[in-house]
Amino acid sequence: MRRLPGTVLDMTDEERATRDALQVEYNRLSEEYEHADELPDAVDERLGEIEAAMEALDNRPVSYDPAEIAIAGAFAAIDAHGALIIDRGYVRPEDELPVDVAGGDDAPEESVDPAIQRAVITIGGQGAPAEEEEDDGIKPLPERLVIELTAHRTLALRDAVANHPHVAMTALLHKLVSDIFLHRPATGALEANVRQIHFAAQADDLKDSASAKSVTDRHERWGDHIPADDEALWDWLTALDDDHRMDLLAHCVSYGINALYERPNPYSGSGISEHGLEVRMRQAERLARATGLDMVGASWRPTVGNYFGRVTKARIVEAVREGAGERAAQLIDHMKKGDMAKEAERLLADSGWLPEPLRSAESSGEMAGEPADQDGGDEALPAFLSDDGDDEEPVEDDEALLAAE
Repeated sequence: MRRLPGTVLDMTDEERATRDALQVEYNRLSEEYEHADELPDAVDERLGEIEAAMEALDNRPVSYDPAEIAIAGAFAAIDAHGALIIDRGYVRPEDELPVDVAGGDDAPEESVDPAIQRAVITIGGQGAPAEEEEDDGIKPLPERLVIELTAHRTLALRDAVANHPHVAMTALLHKLVSDIFLHRPATGALEANVRQIHFAAQADDLKDSASAKSVTDRHERWGDHIPADDEALWDWLTALDDDHRMDLLAHCVSYGINALYERPNPYSGSGISEHGLEVRMRQAERLARATGLDMVGASWRPTVGNYFGRVTKARIVEAVREGAGERAAQLIDHMKKGDMAKEAERLLADSGWLPEPLRSAESSGEMAGEPADQDGGDEALPAFLSDDGDDEEPVEDDEALLAAE
């Protein structure tokens, strides 16, 4: 569906004054009871009310054009806490208004082709103009495919961060220091609330991936021991040794990891800006280097369903050329699309080849190499802080080449 950009409404003078007064009261109560062992019930309740009121004021409504409201709709859902969530401003292709293609009053009307709303992108996040696709041309990857691929990478990155507590602590401190000392906007690869980032678009194989199973298993192991009562939870956390506290911290921080591509909103309304997307991807790459994340090591393999059946024949041949060599590419370049996709899956099954959205920054533009050493763990942290990374060398898959012959 097409997403309406909308315009975020500014606070009125009255709302801004109310927000400032609430912040002053919140700061006063926090300072007054800063050293108290336990907050009085009335104070605790009041702080909760203030937080809810400020959050309501900060979540600004979005204004839409009345003509677009008439053809648009909204999604309603219930979150994990039972609260209503309404996501407005979506237009179905069949509800698009007709357009005058000739620009004149007497010109025939034609319906808008919904396909023109779907952009194609490169991994750098830059859009490409819509044009007729040619079988023998290298076109940018479809947007939906990049979103699904980055969902795989996000899930694998969560699992990697959860297994590197020191990196998780560094990421958390980086976010908090940026907020408190540098007053930076809330964009990037980590939501420090922590608010779990859900995948609006995902491939069918995501839930069965090794990363998904690892995250779920770890969450269930912790969930079996965490008390539901607030006081009991505090006592339980206090009694944990430092190693277990760090493991639990890393697990919780990992749920805020967001390495997803999404189309930037040029109107700066709802959604993410182009700058915000660049910050997110840059920070996600930094976390991947720090944890030694490698999507081959995370068991991602290109298949007909998750890649080859979704791209042009030229993209398939390019992938085989990178992963299995020129001779293998020549052996499949005459095939029909379906047969070519199946053969490419077989040829590249164990090659370590990755599409651009899943490669590290160092190997972008060339075939991914041997899986990165993920045993470096927390000892790799100094390299993360110095922004150093190891270049990966291309791999020649002789066995795949022989199979193609």
